[in-house]
Amino acid sequence: MSKSIIHTNAAPAAVGPYSQAVVAGTGNTVYLSGQIGLVPATGDMISDQFEDQVKQSLTNMKAVIEAAGGTLSHIVKLTLFLTDLNKFSIANGLMAEFLPEPFPARSTVGVASLPKGAQFEIEATLVI
Repeated sequence: MSKSIIHTNAAPAAVGPYSQAVVAGTGNTVYLSGQIGLVPATGDMISDQFEDQVKQSLTNMKAVIEAAGGTLSHIVKLTLFLTDLNKFSIANGLMAEFLPEPFPARSTVGVASLPKGAQFEIEATLVI
């Protein structure tokens, strides 16, 4: 299997041994690594506010998708990770404003913690 690595300075650099995204096989399927609310220029969390972290995570995800040659409409599956599932409705509302219909498939997972103290993380699978 061949794979291509996607990297953009418009999204935060990886904080570990992984790539921002990988295009697999013939280039139709793209797997995006999880994005948290880091500001690309500084690598710092945008704020301690959940809403700000969700918005920045979505912006980071969009930047990586565009670097892979895709758009938000190419997303087929999302996975959300929240440290507080009581904030699910906030994330849901922000995503409904950000993503075009028809919406992709999605899973949401409650987790004890996320890298760099993030409260929200999102990962995606695209078909371009």
